[in-house]
Amino acid sequence: MASWSEFSADEPRLAEGIRLLMQQYGPGFGYLATVRADGGPRVHPVSPVITDEGLFCFVIDSPKRRDLERDGRYALHSFPPEESDDEAYVAGRARPVTDRARVGRLVDIARAEPRADWRLFEFTVEVAMLAHREHGVAGGPGDPGGRPHVQVWLDPATPAAGGLPQPASAARHVRAA
Repeated sequence: MASWSEFSADEPRLAEGIRLLMQQYGPGFGYLATVRADGGPRVHPVSPVITDEGLFCFVIDSPKRRDLERDGRYALHSFPPEESDDEAYVAGRARPVTDRARVGRLVDIARAEPRADWRLFEFTVEVAMLAHREHGVAGGPGDPGGRPHVQVWLDPATPAAGGLPQPASAARHVRAA
């Protein structure tokens, strides 16, 4: 599983596009999907923090935090922009950040409320996707028949669906057909 900084170094333009959508309203804003104890999905709005150091989220004491502590699998989807149907998606594993210096840096960056009962998680990246629909072209807003330009990144170190390691060339951009 790649860190955000590893993913960003591998695919800087894709990472920047995802960051822009996640932070389009200033602080990060997206929907976090976690896995409930019964295996079902749970979705909640969150404020992800994206820095050169990584992709993080301060999660208050809640069912979603217990989901991440029990089973770190997550998916994070951007909030829809007002002016387009663009979307960003990242999935991987969340792990608690325990290094006090690192937590302190992120508290300062994100201006996290120190009196709140939150826990900081770092999100690794196994899959990243960005869909962009340009205005005035096929696939743009108002054109239901068009297709978006889709970029996908798969962590080459993560086993493929068949259980086999992916080749190093698995990190790629794909345009929707």
